[in-house]
Amino acid sequence: MLMQNENRLARERNQEMVKWQEESASRLEQTRRQIEADIQEERRRTAKEQSDLDRKNFLAKALADAEGRALEAKLTAEIKRDLLLEKAKAEKEKWVSAINTTFDHIGGGLKAILTDQNKLVVAVGGVTALAAGVYTTREGSRVIWSYMDRILGQPSLIRESSKGKYPWSGLFSRSISALSLGGRKGQIQNGKAFGDVVLHPSLQKRIEHLAKATANTKSHQAPFRNMLFYGPPGTGKTMAAREMARKSGLDYALMTGGDVAPLGPRAVTKIHELFDWAKKSRQGLLLFIDEADAFLCERNKTYMSEAQRSALNALLFRTGDQSKDIVLALATNRPADLDSAVSDRIDEVLEFPLPGEEERFKLLKLYLDKYIAQAGSSSRSGWFRNLFKKQPQKIEMKGLTDDMVREAAAKTEGFSGREIAKLMASIQAAVYGSKDCGLDPSLFREVVDYKVAEHQQRRKFAAGDKGSV
Repeated sequence: MLMQNENRLARERNQEMVKWQEESASRLEQTRRQIEADIQEERRRTAKEQSDLDRKNFLAKALADAEGRALEAKLTAEIKRDLLLEKAKAEKEKWVSAINTTFDHIGGGLKAILTDQNKLVVAVGGVTALAAGVYTTREGSRVIWSYMDRILGQPSLIRESSKGKYPWSGLFSRSISALSLGGRKGQIQNGKAFGDVVLHPSLQKRIEHLAKATANTKSHQAPFRNMLFYGPPGTGKTMAAREMARKSGLDYALMTGGDVAPLGPRAVTKIHELFDWAKKSRQGLLLFIDEADAFLCERNKTYMSEAQRSALNALLFRTGDQSKDIVLALATNRPADLDSAVSDRIDEVLEFPLPGEEERFKLLKLYLDKYIAQAGSSSRSGWFRNLFKKQPQKIEMKGLTDDMVREAAAKTEGFSGREIAKLMASIQAAVYGSKDCGLDPSLFREVVDYKVAEHQQRRKFAAGDKGSV
């Protein structure tokens, strides 16, 4: 029993000893770990302090470098400014010295001239002769040029002409035009080259017949026949006259009757100058007077001034006999207002009515091609000019058919050729205002509808004005 108790006590002492050793080892391990953690923490703190110190040193160095460069730039700028100031001062002193020297010489010369009577007379005479020579040369050149302009130049009443302002003007362009005309001679003789003019077939046939007759008249040295074109505005009277002159081989000149009245007493002289100039054309000249009723109206009108009557009498005097040099073509919207003597000088009367549905369809197709299909393509003015000229954007037509164009032709009843051209210009503007720069049927119909509405509104305004009168 005693032995067992001793063994038990020994085991307990051993267990306590082992437990004490384990606790001691645990404490030692904790102490070691704490020491290592303190050491790592100290290292981190030391590294952070070193990093902060390096950053502060780098910033201080960068700031010092920037201040150094700024100071260097400032010193350089100041040095340059001082050099420029010194240079400007030297230039100023040089010019002041030169000016002073010049004025000293001038003062000395003037003093010598003023004190010597002979030199004074020579100087005054030389200056006077120089001034007289300059004035005489300038005024003489002006008189000579005025005389040449009056004898050789184009009259001021002419607004447009196929002839140049002077005989030597446009020789090259007229030669090219003649070559082009000769290349298309077969087409012209067959009546297939009538430009952008779309007329009723019977009217177009008559104009072509008159153009051919005029060309034959010139070749046989027979007198020309005068013509009267009448009809609503914008029906192609001016374009037809231009084409007639081209197809008959005549020169072409356009004037407006409204330009005669403002001339007052000078109108008679200008009318005679006009006819004298026209007679100098070697090919013969078609003189087209637009708005002829503006100064060729009935002389019994109370509002007609004496100067207008004199101008009318001058024109009647120059057209009293049939001419072999001039074809007189008058255009008016009111043929009944023309003076009876003017009407008596007319040999051919052509009415230009508003285009019918078929003519409107052809005009719509013509201007659709001009304003829409050919928009954005290279112009005919030459590749060199197009090289520096911004080209318009190409227009894409989406689903536009001839049936839609015929529908528009039916809607535009009462439109003149000019109004149809403006309609297509409005469609082009609407296309350029869209996002995709494309023409589709809906946009085409929309523009046509509101232009038709505008046309009807203008007709109502015109009817109201006539009713009030």
